[in-house]
Amino acid sequence: MQEFLNWTVDTIREDKLISPWLEEKKYEWTPLVSKSISSLLDKGCSVIVITDNDRNWFLEYILTNINSKSYNRPYLPFYDFKAFYKQVDSVKNEDDIAYIKDMLNISFPNGYCFWYIGRSQDVRAIIPKVSKSSFLWLLDEETPDAFNLRSSDEALDMKLLQMFRLYNKTISAALFAQINVES
Repeated sequence: MQEFLNWTVDTIREDKLISPWLEEKKYEWTPLVSKSISSLLDKGCSVIVITDNDRNWFLEYILTNINSKSYNRPYLPFYDFKAFYKQVDSVKNEDDIAYIKDMLNISFPNGYCFWYIGRSQDVRAIIPKVSKSSFLWLLDEETPDAFNLRSSDEALDMKLLQMFRLYNKTISAALFAQINVES
């Protein structure tokens, strides 16, 4: 079983569709991915995906591809948050957040975590940012415990696709005991 950080670097270098910029961010990337995949595989948490409006295309891409039959792995519990709560853009206060969390706790007795991709100041970021187990890909804010990107980056869409590719490969490697994301 290969050490996670080394596996990540090797995978970035070997995969021609993942650019070297991600290797430069390996120390930001690996702890966040480790936490996310541990929640998914070890704790049995479901992943609730949320994006800002500009990244809705990416939400569709994630949900279309995460459980592709070509991966030859069990289907994984990734869900669109809007399927549970259509008024995602109207969350205004702590009561709204508490009611939503109550609903999700009932719906997911094994637990859940948010995966948010988008602008940090978007209303849709509120719930994932206050949840301690969230997997955050934030734009335009330097936040600890988040993978930080810039919306002004001309290559942003390509970077998101590359990050998803690496994340998805990491899930498979962890599922098939090629790596231990904890080490």
